[in-house]
Amino acid sequence: MRILVLGGTGYLGRHVTGHLRGLPGARVSGAGRSPGAGAALRIDLGRDTPERVAELIASAAPDAVVNCAGATGGDAVTLAEVNARGPAVLAAALREAAPAARLVHLGSAAEYGPGAPGTRVTESAATCPLGPYGATKLAGTVAVTASGLDAVVLRVGNPVGPGAPVTGLPGRIASLLRAAGPDAGAVLRLGDLSAYRDFVDVRDVARAVGLAVTAAGPLPPVLNIGGGEAVEVRELVRRLADTAGFTGRIEEDGGGSDRSAEVSWQCSDITAADAALDWRPKHTLDESLAALWAAARTAPHGPGGDGTP
Repeated sequence: MRILVLGGTGYLGRHVTGHLRGLPGARVSGAGRSPGAGAALRIDLGRDTPERVAELIASAAPDAVVNCAGATGGDAVTLAEVNARGPAVLAAALREAAPAARLVHLGSAAEYGPGAPGTRVTESAATCPLGPYGATKLAGTVAVTASGLDAVVLRVGNPVGPGAPVTGLPGRIASLLRAAGPDAGAVLRLGDLSAYRDFVDVRDVARAVGLAVTAAGPLPPVLNIGGGEAVEVRELVRRLADTAGFTGRIEEDGGGSDRSAEVSWQCSDITAADAALDWRPKHTLDESLAALWAAARTAPHGPGGDGTP
């Protein structure tokens, strides 16, 4: 089976690519905005025309395409180019170059917006994203589900695990803990940690992608991929600090992002993924945090490295 992975050099993409390469009979190739670094093809979904993308995809002749490309930060224009235009261009290119290929696209639980405390959101729930990130990811989902292709969107919760970047909260906390070291007098000053989030191990996300790629027959248009439970961010920080052996103090200044304040609860119902893919998380949150810390404490220091506070 020939599998083309877009965005394979990012956090999720690296784990997805590694997992897919371990599947029997899989021949995995990569595509990204920069040649090299695991990307055999140079494809920029945010800027390339559908015709150019179609030509490149035709040269790869994939049986399946996995789209891990996405932007989590930046201005609204950047988010729209990558998260909304990108999937639309990819779907158009696939209809022309490889209409029989299965498309597995990584979406985000941010597409749902605020959840009701104590409830798990299903794939049929109304979507009401509050910011540009969730809105652009939702636009990408619509482009994929309306494409007429053999496609599925995996709506991923908050990924955690080895290699988590400092642009996300788990990776940032791990980096701060590494910088603090064993100093008993160290103080971590953080924003409001009262929100609840659904954390899922990045390795479980990669396994879900593998199952979606190889599943026989059509799949539901959208499947939630999460941990299936809401964890207070404060609890995640405490457990990660314990894993790191941190003996200092953690203080909350009451600040934080507007999105975190407005979305106080997120939790996904993962029943459909179990039914369609026979998938459920294998890693506990403590296992995810242990793997995150093991990777973070040995990461190289330097600009842009995961070990940089």
